[in-house]
Amino acid sequence: MNRTDLLLRMLDTTYDNESWYAPFKHAVEGLTAEQAMWRPAGDPTKSVWENVNHLIYYKERLAANLEGRGLPQNLDGDETFNLTKQSNDDKEWIGVVERAEITQRKLREALNKTTTEVLEQHSLEEKIIDIMLHDAYHTGQIIQIRKMQGSWPSHR
Repeated sequence: MNRTDLLLRMLDTTYDNESWYAPFKHAVEGLTAEQAMWRPAGDPTKSVWENVNHLIYYKERLAANLEGRGLPQNLDGDETFNLTKQSNDDKEWIGVVERAEITQRKLREALNKTTTEVLEQHSLEEKIIDIMLHDAYHTGQIIQIRKMQGSWPSHR
């Protein structure tokens, strides 16, 4: 297995290919908009929706970087949590989840087209690994939020 194949495999593991931890896609499955917006009373915890916004932004930025293009908006870390406006509209939430899927697919395609030499020259390999660790970290937060609200399936 070459390095790009290994990175692709690990990218899939953090997104939708369950290994010994739950991937992102499973962590957001079945949530309503209301559940995605929920946060514990009096707790500064970000909502699931805010965490998903945050993950989308950084993956979109990395995919753009791999493709050699810039993003139309440059957000700071706090602004990324508000990439899309939260609402009680399930269609809006489904759109955010679909955007996460599209972003994952674009990042995967961009990585698949990138040569090992380019990965090494621009420290992109390190950035891809950082994105995977970042996804795993926030996926854990999403699962914890769901457990707190009682929406995490007991069979997982």
